[in-house]
Amino acid sequence: MKRVFLSWSSGKDSAWTLHVLRQMPDVEVVGLLTTLNETAQRVAMHAVRLELLEAQARATGLPLTQLNLPWPCSNQQYETILLAACKDIVARGVQAVAFGDLFLRDIRQYRETQMRNTGLEPLFPLWDIPTDRLARDMLDAGLRARITCVDLAKLPREFAGREFDGRLLADLPSGADPCGENGEFHTFCYAGPMFSSAIACVPGETVERDGFAFADLVPVV
Repeated sequence: MKRVFLSWSSGKDSAWTLHVLRQMPDVEVVGLLTTLNETAQRVAMHAVRLELLEAQARATGLPLTQLNLPWPCSNQQYETILLAACKDIVARGVQAVAFGDLFLRDIRQYRETQMRNTGLEPLFPLWDIPTDRLARDMLDAGLRARITCVDLAKLPREFAGREFDGRLLADLPSGADPCGENGEFHTFCYAGPMFSSAIACVPGETVERDGFAFADLVPVV
């Protein structure tokens, strides 16, 4: 049985990766690994609050390992922090780290380079699945998510905060990837077969910063 950590962004792709991994008889997912903006205490790029990330981890039943990144954070700082985390993971008897990447080869190559001397095998369970089919499979299985970040060069601000559903897929402009793999959008997954229960949250304020629109999600206690 291969012991696997999952790179967890809080979004739909990493959530679906967990669902797929748990159906593999030779794999045991033993933890989640997430990078956070240490200053903001939010998930890097997705801008999801730490409280919601922790709620996700509880709903998966898996321990969460946080990589707290300074802001701003250079590549060298990131790689140093990641390498230390990988050494700790290997010491815990983990053999592999899984990623939810879909088709961007430069990103895959970067991850493979990162893992090369760590003793951890990189896994890509969703690789090359057509993203239109993947998006539909997620929704059909009961995955639910909201858009938390939009690249304003690729999508209008109004997409920020929207539900990831069939209506959104139909509204995407021509050329936009249904799963946002080209960076069009990022999501927070709040329900689905990978969770023991849904994570209660409501839309909050949307702000624009550095060419992106970030839609806050507020936990419901």
